[in-house]
Amino acid sequence: MGILWGLAAAEGIREGQALPLAGGPAAFSAIEMIEGAPGSTTRKIALARDIAASSETSIRETLARITAPRKAFAGVAMDRPQIMGIVNVTPDSFSDGGDFSAPDAAETHARQLAAEGAAFVDIGGESTRPGAAEVDEQEELRRVCPVIERLAEAGLSAAISIDTRKSAVMEAAVARGSTIINDVSALSHDPHALALAAKSGASVVLMHAKGDPRTMQDHPVYTDVTLEVYDYLEARIDAAVAAGIPRERLAADPGIGFGKTLDHNLALLGSLSMLHGLGVPVLLGASRKRIIGSITGKRDPKERLAGSLGVAIAGASAGAQIVRVHDVDETTQALDVWRASVTGHGIN
Repeated sequence: MGILWGLAAAEGIREGQALPLAGGPAAFSAIEMIEGAPGSTTRKIALARDIAASSETSIRETLARITAPRKAFAGVAMDRPQIMGIVNVTPDSFSDGGDFSAPDAAETHARQLAAEGAAFVDIGGESTRPGAAEVDEQEELRRVCPVIERLAEAGLSAAISIDTRKSAVMEAAVARGSTIINDVSALSHDPHALALAAKSGASVVLMHAKGDPRTMQDHPVYTDVTLEVYDYLEARIDAAVAAGIPRERLAADPGIGFGKTLDHNLALLGSLSMLHGLGVPVLLGASRKRIIGSITGKRDPKERLAGSLGVAIAGASAGAQIVRVHDVDETTQALDVWRASVTGHGIN
């Protein structure tokens, strides 16, 4: 998808040469049309003006999802890239395990991320890094509940997200003030998760992952990773809607690093704009991940700030509505400068 920003986007829409992406401020002038199943597809580039004139029902339905404005997600406007700050209340997360495992440290860190510009803070009590073992439900509850409760009672300015695969943890977190459920299994790990999420009223991030965290990097194979991830997320969105979760409460995450090789991750980043066809906000989480180390040679995740900023800008340029990051202050600055450069307007 060829994406335009600022004056170019506005002029392209006005002249009928481009269409709004998710309601704006970006637009697209052309799109890659993919037909067929993974392994046997045909691809062609079509101009936006020609797509808009199509009478085919499937094309018009997809186009409507791509162009429709995204409603606020958990009360946060989706009219510009928003930041989700990461708070790992764990001893073994890949980049900051143990840094914020104590409730006081986690609470202080979450407050800092909100002050630095995070619209969401994502609280996680179970590491889902490659090779990680599953955490006992009671232990996960012990880790996250005090933090969420403190932040909600203090009236944190950012919306609180719970990063979990377990319905009992989801339920406890929402009861204590979480308004978002962020599930790396897209509500498929726990058989009670779909019904619980629907009943809770929380917004939900559905992520693609191939396999369990413990084994997901053991030779993951795809025929066409971009189409397979898209089809999976589309199916999980359909399942969520069928379970009673309104589409406006959903967001989609391609799951960079979750059961994917470097080539798979790069293919997904290069085709990220494809996910706008799902009709929900797109979340990109690649901060400090192995893909950055593979490209830059930085073995220590805490030395991958520059690469993390690069992938955040790449995601925003592809129209991602949410970027999930460790380094909020630096990402806020980078996105502010990027937005000013593509729109021609200062932020303040």
